[in-house]
Amino acid sequence: MSAYAVQEINTKQRLAAGERIVGRKIGLTSPAVQAQLGVNEPDYGMLFDSDDVSDDKVISTASLMQPKVEAEIAFVLARPISNPDATIEEVGAAVGYAVAAAEIVDSAIADWRIKLADTVADNASGAKFVLGKDRKKLSEIDLHLGGMEMRLRGRQVSVGVAAACLGNPLNAALWLARKMIEVGRPLDAGDIVLSGALGPMVNVSAGDEFDVHVQGFKPLHLLFG
Repeated sequence: MSAYAVQEINTKQRLAAGERIVGRKIGLTSPAVQAQLGVNEPDYGMLFDSDDVSDDKVISTASLMQPKVEAEIAFVLARPISNPDATIEEVGAAVGYAVAAAEIVDSAIADWRIKLADTVADNASGAKFVLGKDRKKLSEIDLHLGGMEMRLRGRQVSVGVAAACLGNPLNAALWLARKMIEVGRPLDAGDIVLSGALGPMVNVSAGDEFDVHVQGFKPLHLLFG
């Protein structure tokens, strides 16, 4: 797809400017969204060190256009994945730990009326991300029925379950691991994998405060300015 060629050009430009790739993000993990865009697999984008706002007390919206936030489970790899026919067991064994995460996505397309090529070319609509500090082994969390709730100033605005992410977030990570080998950017030890949204994304404005609850993890608190 030519949109991935555009993404790769932009990735090389960011690397040349001194940014580092610290992981990957997976998008379109909801079967309903895939059907809406006429695709039968997820898409992917790069995670750069400059996009990590995990330690920011206030997440700036100044450089964003029409941001939205979604809740996810992130995996951090303890070992590389180099087998093009990797199994879900191999992917699980490569995960060092999991954390609750929030991804801030964005788009230059008016009213988010995006098509597949738009989001792929735009780094899968990735903008910023937040990783929780509460690290869990895979055996300590429910990757099937584990629930998610996101609240905006105490009001529930998104709810979901781990199974909403391709049936299990590890299924998304498996797809990514194989795809990254195919395109020549295999996952390495230390890489972060944002596995995909557990529920609907929510519009963000300066001044918003969100609490993200992913079952098995301590809540994340996000303040936007």
